[in-house]
Amino acid sequence: MRKKLGCLHAHYSNIEYIEQAFQSDEDIEIIHFVDPGVIKHVSKGSNDLAHKVKEQIEWIISCDVDAILITCTNYIALLKDETLSNLPIPIIKIDEPYFESICSKHQPQTILFTNPATVEGTMARLHQYAKHQGISVDVVAKVIEHTFDLIMQGKKEAYDEVILRTLHTLSAEQKSISVAQLSMVDAAQQFEDHTRIKILHPLKPLVNIVKSTMK
Repeated sequence: MRKKLGCLHAHYSNIEYIEQAFQSDEDIEIIHFVDPGVIKHVSKGSNDLAHKVKEQIEWIISCDVDAILITCTNYIALLKDETLSNLPIPIIKIDEPYFESICSKHQPQTILFTNPATVEGTMARLHQYAKHQGISVDVVAKVIEHTFDLIMQGKKEAYDEVILRTLHTLSAEQKSISVAQLSMVDAAQQFEDHTRIKILHPLKPLVNIVKSTMK
């Protein structure tokens, strides 16, 4: 019987990345849940968003899924450990395999973002993760300004082009580069294919984690 993976996204554009990552796996059925509203309220500084995300998680569980994948770092940052520990199914956080890959590198690294609202939560979780592993990481976060609105408006080609230009500029700095958001994966892969310079992104280490969790 196929296992059901419920995916919670903050934007519809993330669906295609998850579908592509698991398209060859016939043992996993993916069910997508999307709510852009939380991100909008994060940028407003709204309170009690943790309760809203907890409700979303409980709603997804009620749909008889075997595990949940959360693809938005803001959603992840809002969830409390005690909430997760009381849930009846595994919760897979997309950023933890990504953090593990970052922490395995021992050189200066640049992490690129297009959405300024995700930076604080992601970096705080990265340093928390590294501290828990007993290591330190030499990382700098950079935001590609005035870019995220392009993907929100459906202008993906223009969005990817801005990211590609930024990657070409940063590659001269001789630092390890990664992109922190799923919406940036296509541009990162295009850059890697053309330059053979490795760009780390959240999808690379995720697939094996999901498969092992859902065995």
